Amino acid sequence: MKRLDCFCARPFSRSLLLAVASTLFGCLAATAQESVPPAAVTVIHSGRLFDAPSGSMLEGQDILVRANRIEQVGSKLAVPSGAREIDLSNATVLPGFIDVHTHLVDSGHAGYESLGDSVPRMALHGAKNARLTLMAGFTTVRNVGAQGYGDVALRDAINDGDVIGPRMQVSGPPLGISGGHCDNNLLPFDFHYSSEGVANGVPAVIAKVRETIKYGADVIKFCASGGVFSKGDNPLLEQYSPEEMQALIAEAHRLGRKVATHAHATVAIKDAVRAGVDSIEHGIFLDDEGIELMKQSGTFLVPTSFPLYWFEQNLPKLNMPPWVVEKAAIIIPAAKKNMARAFHAGVKVALGTDAGVYPHGLNGGEFWSMVQLGMTPVHALQAGTVNAADLMGWSDRIGAIAPGKFADIVAVRGNPLEDVTILQHLGFVMKDGTVYKDELTAGTSSAK
Repeated sequence: MKRLDCFCARPFSRSLLLAVASTLFGCLAATAQESVPPAAVTVIHSGRLFDAPSGSMLEGQDILVRANRIEQVGSKLAVPSGAREIDLSNATVLPGFIDVHTHLVDSGHAGYESLGDSVPRMALHGAKNARLTLMAGFTTVRNVGAQGYGDVALRDAINDGDVIGPRMQVSGPPLGISGGHCDNNLLPFDFHYSSEGVANGVPAVIAKVRETIKYGADVIKFCASGGVFSKGDNPLLEQYSPEEMQALIAEAHRLGRKVATHAHATVAIKDAVRAGVDSIEHGIFLDDEGIELMKQSGTFLVPTSFPLYWFEQNLPKLNMPPWVVEKAAIIIPAAKKNMARAFHAGVKVALGTDAGVYPHGLNGGEFWSMVQLGMTPVHALQAGTVNAADLMGWSDRIGAIAPGKFADIVAVRGNPLEDVTILQHLGFVMKDGTVYKDELTAGTSSAK
């Protein structure tokens, strides 16, 4: 399910956004107590280590980290003089998790209440949400949809060290048709308002791709069908035409950007796959033909399955608009059935949570929900590590604990292959060689 983030009807100043964000992000970073800067050399002693590429659990492995990169992995590594040692011998060590479908710059408001959210305020929500996401063990995310390029500002603030959070790829405003899932349909005609990602027709779609890249997008996001949180559209129907999709995707690929599409409708999924899209987000009404097309094309499915369960449990107390409640009643059972079929058929899957339609920091629940729908714990972990890295085009730097990769490492007590629910409560988080959370070593870290 997808949340519509483009609700603000008022003009804004980009310079104001960046100025406010820079100042307040700096304050947030200054108050963080968890981070322990990287030592020149760190050696981590693991009890078990999840080798993501092979899907196997290795015993008694050591990890040698130099600055922010993994230099060596093996059994009983020599500890260099002066190295910091971190004893995780009673824990399972895993690569930092990757979430390829987040909405960090999100207020949590739904319907008309969201019209009161300014772009600077939403960017500052992003600072909080980024920290929650990192503490949940997700060291890398792909943010797919944000108003006012607030996700670009957040990405840059994290990269500059102004705020704590995962490394990010961002899309800026998602592209969509007038009146579609990626447009704001809450305001009356008098406002003459369209969301900033709206583009109709092949020339306009090409121009909009170029515009979002100009302002900082790493990935292009578009809405191929209707959605749940948007008023007046139908998730069973296609929105962009096949010709518009083909032009959009071809232009993005020509400019070196991958493309993700929000697609619920059966026909929209198939047309997007035929047009060469890199990932189908949600894929609610995916049928057998669509599954085969995705397998033939190597298209990733990003199922965002945890919100299905979270909404079932919490919808009665959320005071959602009636159109959301009505659509969710159709979406949830169809999604569970079709996701299970896709998993069984062997479609490539990358983990995405749609965090923002439910509270941030609960991202680890996606491992559990995918297993509930028939995926093995090993495949679920691979979806959130090596597969997600592959989709993002970052397999050379993240997704596995291996020499040359960033030192993005998480740990948990117990064995997640036996109980996947423990991945919702990470006890240790390292990103880029910096320890941001440590509830496992109980003071056993040391330097020799």
